[in-house]
Parts: sequence; structure tokens; C-alpha cells
Amino acid sequence: MACIAVMLAMPLVAAKKKKKGEEEVTQTLEVLPDPPNVIKAEVGRMVFHAAPLSGKGLLSQQVRDAVKAIWRVNGGATVVKLRALVAGTGDLRRVQAIVSEMFAEKRQPLPVLSVVQVGVLPLEGAQVVLEATSLAKKTVNPHGLAFVSGKGATKPINPDQPTTSMMPLAEKSVADLKTALQAVGLGGADVQRVTCFQSALDEMAQVQGLVTREFPSAVLTFAQTERAPSIHVVECEAIARLKSAAGAAWKVMNPAGLPASHNFSQLAVAGPGAVVLSGGHLAFRAQDSDVRLCFDRLKKHLEESGTNLKNVFWSSIYPTSRGVTERVRAIRFEYYDKANPPASTVLGFEGLPSLDATFSLEVIAGLR
Repeated sequence: MACIAVMLAMPLVAAKKKKKGEEEVTQTLEVLPDPPNVIKAEVGRMVFHAAPLSGKGLLSQQVRDAVKAIWRVNGGATVVKLRALVAGTGDLRRVQAIVSEMFAEKRQPLPVLSVVQVGVLPLEGAQVVLEATSLAKKTVNPHGLAFVSGKGATKPINPDQPTTSMMPLAEKSVADLKTALQAVGLGGADVQRVTCFQSALDEMAQVQGLVTREFPSAVLTFAQTERAPSIHVVECEAIARLKSAAGAAWKVMNPAGLPASHNFSQLAVAGPGAVVLSGGHLAFRAQDSDVRLCFDRLKKHLEESGTNLKNVFWSSIYPTSRGVTERVRAIRFEYYDKANPPASTVLGFEGLPSLDATFSLEVIAGLR
């Protein structure tokens, strides 16, 4: 019996020696796909949602919870764009990694993505608010959409009295939004989304109440752009459902009652056909050549999708300093159509996903 036991054990010992001598296989983690640079989307099917704010957990958990919340409320619509406004000190690069991981696990196409660091969100402990643009399974905007530039009301900061009431600024911003909407025959009930960027979240209940009353059907987002702003400001942008055909695949407009500017249009209308949405394109450093490089990269991606920078009718620019803002403003019309400047929101923000990034650029371009 002892001999038999030894004989049976010999193959096991040999196998163990062989395994010990074999080279161990290194475990490799799956490389997550990057979000697309641009994506085509039908304006007629666009719907808008925002994940509710949460103070639970750190940034990674809040991003995961926000993505799940978007999936719950959008009724199975395909998410084509996400904008993450991130507060706090968490690593902004985690947002893209988590979005890529979650959409890959669900085997869903990745949306374009913009990530911007803001100063504060209107809930203690909240580190991210996620805004989503999705495509419904059927047409919901048969005549297309109006994209209204940020309507800003400002007031200089008095060093001897650094705080001020936000309500007068919010009332002016909302009034200008309504003026722009009336120019295309729309009222507050037609607005689908409003995002208000503010220098402070004082009187938040009153400001939120005002915006809710005026735009009862809209998804609302509020954020303080910087921790230490250089000017008092409330600037609200909006997207609204058109009631009649725009008369063109897209066009920009400057209605009476609002100040005319050579730098931007007050609103744009588009659809119900396809447009091209971009994610946030980062620029690094602040020389003129660096600004042009960012626009050149975006230009390349748009051209690969059948359009170009001359067809941009909406432009969001997120600079991290006033000097960068002025450089971008000076150079952008080397690329945009100066005769038809896009509707736009340009405000200073706290930061971007890379420490040496100086501004982020995202656009919507028409197809001709």
C-alpha cells in the first residue's frame, strides 16, 4: 500500500515542479476605450436629463450613481453626450475612466464627454452634477430645437463689500432668456433645459424658485463657476423645443431687444435633422499656437464627420483664466464664420481634467 501511495503521488509532484518552473502569466487589465471626439445625433430625437445631486461618498461613487440615475430616467434612450460639472478636489480624470467602464460593461456606445471643474455645487458634499443629452426612440422635437446663448448679468465686486444679492442678476438673466425665446415664438413652457452658472450660490432657494417658475418643464442645473470669482455674475443658457420649422438646417439669430455682438449670436435654431456634437477638446499652455492647435484638432474631427468649423452654430468655451479667454476670443474667428458667429457661452472656470490644460472647447455643428 505504501508503494502504491508513492507511485500515485509522483505525477502530482512532477506537475507541481513543472508549474513552479513555468513562467507566470502576467495579468493584464482591459484597456478602456476613450469617448469619441465627435458624434452625429438627430436633433428631432434629443431629450435632456440631469442626475440629482448627492452628497454620498467620494467622486467615484457619485459619478457611478449619476450615470445610473441617467439610465433610470431616460427611458432606454441612447446617451450621446455627457457634461460633468465637478466640484471638490477629486481627480477629474476619474470621470472619463468611470464613464468608459460603465458604458463598456453595458455594451452601450460611448457618448462624447466634457468634464469641467466648478467652484461649488448647491448641495453640501456634492462633487458632481451630470447633464445628459440622449436620443429618444421616436421623434420628440418635430421642428427642431433652439439653443440660447448664456445670458449674463454682472456686477463688479466691491472689495469692501465682497458679497451681493444674486436675485437681481438672476432676474436679468432670466428676462433676457425670455426675450430670446419670444423672438422664435417660444415661451417658458417650451424650454427643455436651463443651466445657470453663478459667481455665488447665495439665495439659492430664491434663484431656483425663480427659474423653476419661469421654465416649469426644464431640467435645471446650477453651479458656482469658481471658488474665488473676480466678478458677480449669473449667466443662464437654455435649450427649447421649437413650435414651427426653423426654415433651414440651422441658423443663428440676433433678435431685437438684446445687445448685438460681433463675437457671438444670441441664439441658434437647428433641426430636426442631424448635427455633430463634440466632446470637450483640451488646450495646453496659452500661446497663440497652442490655441490654434486645439481648434485644428477639432477641425480635423469635424471634417471626418462631414462638417467643418464654419458650420458651428453653438460653442461652449471653458477657460481657466482671463488671459486665456482673451486669446481664444482673438483667434476663434480664424476658424468660425465671423459673418455668422455661433451662439455661445464663455465663462471662467475653476479647472479642467489636466493640470496644465488652459481651456476646453466643445461645439455643435450643422451638416449641409
